[in-house]
Amino acid sequence: MKRAHSKDAVRDIWRPDEDSIAGPDFETLLLEQGDVRLDQLDEAKRIVERTPGRRLEGVLMELGVNEVRVQAAAAAVAGMSFQRVTVTDVDADAFLQLGAMFCEERSLIPLRSERGRLIVGTTMAHEAFLLDEVRGRLSAPSVRHVLVTPSDVADIVEQLREQSGTDEDLESILADVEEDVVSVLETVDDEDDSDADASPVVRFVNHIIQTAVREGASDIHIEPSDGDSRVRFRIDGVLYDSLSPPRRMHASITSRLKIMASLDIAERRLPQDGRIRASVLGRTLDLRVSTCPTPHGEKTVLRILDARSIKVPLDQLGFDQDVLEAWRKEVSRPHGIILVTGPTGSGKTTTLYASLQEMDLGRLNVSTVEDPVEYQVSGITQIQTHDRIGMTFASALRTLLRQDPDVVMVGEIRDKETATIAIQAALTGHLVLSTLHTNDAPSSITRLINIGVEPYLVSGAVNGVLAQRLVRRVCVDCGEVVELPDGAKELMDRFGVSTSNLTEGLGCASCRNSGYAGRTGIHEMLLLDDTLRDAIAANPGVAEFRNQCLDRGMRSLRGDAVDKMVAGLTTFEEVLRVTDG
Repeated sequence: MKRAHSKDAVRDIWRPDEDSIAGPDFETLLLEQGDVRLDQLDEAKRIVERTPGRRLEGVLMELGVNEVRVQAAAAAVAGMSFQRVTVTDVDADAFLQLGAMFCEERSLIPLRSERGRLIVGTTMAHEAFLLDEVRGRLSAPSVRHVLVTPSDVADIVEQLREQSGTDEDLESILADVEEDVVSVLETVDDEDDSDADASPVVRFVNHIIQTAVREGASDIHIEPSDGDSRVRFRIDGVLYDSLSPPRRMHASITSRLKIMASLDIAERRLPQDGRIRASVLGRTLDLRVSTCPTPHGEKTVLRILDARSIKVPLDQLGFDQDVLEAWRKEVSRPHGIILVTGPTGSGKTTTLYASLQEMDLGRLNVSTVEDPVEYQVSGITQIQTHDRIGMTFASALRTLLRQDPDVVMVGEIRDKETATIAIQAALTGHLVLSTLHTNDAPSSITRLINIGVEPYLVSGAVNGVLAQRLVRRVCVDCGEVVELPDGAKELMDRFGVSTSNLTEGLGCASCRNSGYAGRTGIHEMLLLDDTLRDAIAANPGVAEFRNQCLDRGMRSLRGDAVDKMVAGLTTFEEVLRVTDG
């Protein structure tokens, strides 16, 4: 019974064509057809004898014998078909799953399916083990092969690489990563490392990361659905469709990312968070990985943290000159609290780090408490919180206050305890920088009061609040002057500015036909004077306090966005998308 099963397995790997008949001896056939001279054949046979592992067909082609005639003769002798193939004959999904490097190294190409069997083009007639490997990688029920020429395989692989936009080998994307830079769990089975490195899933994951970094994405979304899978990149704050891997690859892609992030690949029911440190395109990056179970599989999101993004000077973050001067004055004060507020991804961390790096780090003791520590900065003491072991923002902040600090940055004020300690630190002679998640600057003051801090403490400790957002900049390569859109004049009149035209990007190759390239900040700077401090002590409502701030000269986020629109930096569409009326 086992022997019959074995015969069936071999038959599924390869069976000769029903209408094919084994031909004569290979050497005799070539000589009879005049495809090779006797001296060429003798020389090729001597080379094969001196170099074990070489095949006569390959040596003959190296000696200049026509590869089409050699392959046709080899197919006739083996009782199989010979075929010339082009890129239009390729099964694109199977090629993507196998990977360009695998096809190139094994000298094969997946062609088509016939009656439930995958047809694969190979350059050697006797490839039972290779076909079995292909069947396993593609989960194909059976595989049949035809003979093709090596040049056809090479040409097809090169064309498909160019069409997919990969100008370099996907295998080399993370080739320069050191062993201690990428955390990789050992696989459960005892697979050979070379086979794991050659996996198309590994190369495809590398390709995703490389493409995202090259296009300047801040996040990578890998999302399953009922019938397919898609990869989207967040570029300049907006998600764009990028890649569509086969649905059957989705679980393997997720598992590969979990391995890289040292997560549990067997746990698919619970969310997981991890981190990958890698070198991509010559840049050292941190990738924060988050997985989440959905009805169609796990969704994975990677946030790309590039240390270069925090090395931008303050004067290149989009500040108006008067706001920049006011902010620099606030961060140079010896004590008090300065808050930066806005949603996730609005550039708060970049602004805070840019501010810290303008300080005299040689003379000041600057410390931070973060969750997580996104960027490593020399000259600054950085503490990572760990809630599970009791290392919260509040406990870490208490520790720092015993470390003789001059400046303390708290990643986020989330609760009453952290807020109270931060305010006490500010009132006892320390400068405290922190963030809040509120919609505007005045709301930060009322938020502190609502979480339980006494109004009189808030009014005495807080020096200023900076609310910020990021708007997309008009592409400099395709930006053109256009007429005022509907509603633009009314908006400008409300903020006391005017112009007869605006600038919009028409779309070009450098901006992915979006009309935008890069982002700039818009800001709402609230400076507390005696009048506003008295108002805070009276515990005002949000709307009431905001109106008081505007009356005292605060420029709103939308007002700053309108100014940048009139200056040609952004568009009317972006102003409405990012800011609230």
